Amino acid sequence: MIIDELPLTDEMVSAYLQDNPDFFNRNPQLLTSLRMQDNNRGVVSLVERQQQNLREKVQLLEEEITQLLSVANNNEQLFTVYSDLYLQLIDCNSLAAILDCLYETTTKLLSLADCKVWLKTYIASEHPCIIKEDCQQILATRLADDDYYFGRMQKSEVALLFHQNDIFACSATGSVVLIKLQNADETLGFMAISSQDAEHFDPRMDTLLLNQFSKLVAKLLSKQL
Repeated sequence: MIIDELPLTDEMVSAYLQDNPDFFNRNPQLLTSLRMQDNNRGVVSLVERQQQNLREKVQLLEEEITQLLSVANNNEQLFTVYSDLYLQLIDCNSLAAILDCLYETTTKLLSLADCKVWLKTYIASEHPCIIKEDCQQILATRLADDDYYFGRMQKSEVALLFHQNDIFACSATGSVVLIKLQNADETLGFMAISSQDAEHFDPRMDTLLLNQFSKLVAKLLSKQL
């Protein structure tokens, strides 16, 4: 009686090797005699393939460490900028001084494109950072359920926020952050900061520093209003 042999599958071989971790200890010659195809180096041994995998893992780890160090360094610089900004804002004794301080920090120290403030209460100020147009709709749509909005905006919104009268000429290729200004549960308005980099303001950005920043600015503005 002839019994048909079961076909050997990849799953069966994999299961056997997992159940017998000492297989290559019993058959060490296979480590160097087995050959496999490598897209970059042609045919290599099992040991060479393992070494290559280890080198790739080490390279990935080094890249991740470099990226983490870069993020940490950037966060440290941001923390320093915000700390200095807080001290300057506290010393401001007028609305114009507050707006000047915000504009200088965002455009020069942080190298961003522009900084504007829209307030629900009308104020007789000709400061270039103050948005005179009605932005209630933007507040209601972009900041209805959130304290921040990160990302790109429509051309009409960009024109309204950043004093660009020609909607068709204005650029909407950059990115924007909208920061709701609240003091004692009262919404005063919002701050709009733009960047020419479309990827700069991303919805995944951390808001820890912005939380403290927005509270301080709202409190100071409330006193001036």
